[in-house]
Amino acid sequence: MKIALLTREPKNYSSRRLKEAAQKRGHKIIGLNVMRMGIHLDTEGPSIDYKGKPLSSYDAVIPRIGSSVTFYGTAVVRQFEQMGTFTLNSSHAITISRDKLRSLQVLSRYKLGMPATAFVRDRKSILGAIERVGGAPVVIKLLEGTQGIGVILAETTKVAEAIIETLQSTRQQVIIQKFVAESKGKDLRAFVIGDRVVAAMRRSAVGTEFRSNVHRGGTTEAVTLSPEFEATAVRAAHILGLRVAGVDMLEGTDGPQIMEVNSSPGLEGIETATGLDIAGDIIKHLEDQVRFEDFDIRQRLTLARGYQVAELPVGPDSEFVGKSVKDSGLREKDIVILSIQRGGIVIPNPRNDRPILAGDLLVCYGVKSALQNLVPDLNARRRPKRKVAPPPPA
Repeated sequence: MKIALLTREPKNYSSRRLKEAAQKRGHKIIGLNVMRMGIHLDTEGPSIDYKGKPLSSYDAVIPRIGSSVTFYGTAVVRQFEQMGTFTLNSSHAITISRDKLRSLQVLSRYKLGMPATAFVRDRKSILGAIERVGGAPVVIKLLEGTQGIGVILAETTKVAEAIIETLQSTRQQVIIQKFVAESKGKDLRAFVIGDRVVAAMRRSAVGTEFRSNVHRGGTTEAVTLSPEFEATAVRAAHILGLRVAGVDMLEGTDGPQIMEVNSSPGLEGIETATGLDIAGDIIKHLEDQVRFEDFDIRQRLTLARGYQVAELPVGPDSEFVGKSVKDSGLREKDIVILSIQRGGIVIPNPRNDRPILAGDLLVCYGVKSALQNLVPDLNARRRPKRKVAPPPPA
């Protein structure tokens, strides 16, 4: 297999380990600087130049796109996708994960644990946003920050307000997050490959520093995650569409609290802490997946005129409660259940004898006219207004 490793740092630890692992398994892997590539589009189809010359064909791409070149880097990854080349992480998934706000917006829909977060632009809304996330102390994060840069702990409301106003005046976009006090100075990094966590480590800050990033001098130790933390990490990666991800979580009193999902997690810290061959696991997963082309299931399936993909929530009074997939009568209406989402579990391609329970979410594909009669109307789908907790006492 011929693999393109997209990286601007071919000699760093992660690049070297991926090359070693690929070569050990008999593959040819070539490091390519994504910024030296040219994208070309014409009636003959998409193509890529490298250093001004046509790029030869590759079987797979491993994107290691730095945050400073996300826009151009993901455009190159997207070009490979249009040329039919398998990419370990898709351009769409990388783009979503790189946007801290957007990724948290997506994850919040699925009721995963995360610190309360706010994003406001109106100066008059800052105090209300701080109260909404639980009051000071709060963590203020730049949307563009990486490796702990642009992450500030504000101990009081006045300090937080001043920091936010200052950053906004310089056209910086920031989010406000609840400070999870019980995790001060510590977090977990779960390394997800495919449908499992292959390794995990706890990162601890040094001294009075509250940021545990290794780049800021933090220490690491290997850990075995509980099933709850492992399931949360895998689900977060899958929701964002990432095959390989580093999921950073805090250990809150209410369970795992997702901070960030990284689409290009470094290998040095996790391999050093655990002694595991993570690079080898990545190459093995690439081998298993390279035969499968990336595509948007909703885009592909809805191309057939009159058909649609839809989510059908099963309420306690639903006609489907207690019935099996076969007895639901959906197949007779030309509707196929693709999966059942039950709490934090996804049941793909459910068997005919699988029972449907109240609270399930059925992901279906079928005739649009039949689905329209089953999808709740807008009023039924509106969520009740969230109760806002009163501000903490001064």
